[in-house]
Amino acid sequence: MTQTVDLTILGCGSSSGTPAIGCSCPTCTSPDPKNRRTRCSAYLKVNGLGVLIDTGPDLRQQALREGITQVDMVLYTHPHADHLNGIDDLRAFCYVKKGAVHLFGNEFTMNNITERFGYTLSAPTPQWDMPVLLAKAVSGPFEFGDVMFTPIPLEHGSWPCAGWRVGNVAWLTDLSAIPETSLALLDGLEVLFLDCLRNMPYKSHLGVEQSFEWAERIGAKRTVLIHMTHGLEYHELSSRCPTGIEVGYDGLSVSVPLPT
Repeated sequence: MTQTVDLTILGCGSSSGTPAIGCSCPTCTSPDPKNRRTRCSAYLKVNGLGVLIDTGPDLRQQALREGITQVDMVLYTHPHADHLNGIDDLRAFCYVKKGAVHLFGNEFTMNNITERFGYTLSAPTPQWDMPVLLAKAVSGPFEFGDVMFTPIPLEHGSWPCAGWRVGNVAWLTDLSAIPETSLALLDGLEVLFLDCLRNMPYKSHLGVEQSFEWAERIGAKRTVLIHMTHGLEYHELSSRCPTGIEVGYDGLSVSVPLPT
């Protein structure tokens, strides 16, 4: 049987989410569920593993919505609040499996987790009433559960952010530039999930036209835009997307064969 990478967008919103508090713009007041965006993260099933990319503050809501009960590992992109501050909700998955969840990210992110959420790295208690997490800093590809995971170094303003590649799927959120050495790690992608914050460029994110340019340069067969503010309405942005690029939404799922 062919193994697959099955990825579901848990959230494709920016740090404010959509609707944004106190806003009555067309996107925030839209009844279309594709304009309802929780904070940016993803869930993968691959070779029997349950894998999160980031633990944002909407993790509990997202897990209940998608029926997620298994998390074996988390791939962190960076330690901004909208990507990290749901870390305490990992305790539910530790309780279900009666075992630890493994965390991976660059040294910058792992140091931040240790400093801010050190209690999550303690030994388990008989009650499993706190997260029990095993954190490891990584700077290159590594194997876990017979699957290869590849961090993609990215520039997020002045912060070192990590994208992630699993098989021929890549998740690149929160970036302002992609180093040349990282572009080589993105050859041959079937599906690329790519940062697209707003219409105008921003110091630490891609604007719409920049996202289009990077998508063309990377050359994935399919590019899905993520990490969007309420300034981007789903249907309006969809009408502007070139062939091969589409607007993501919470709950969108893809399945891509794992290379043999």
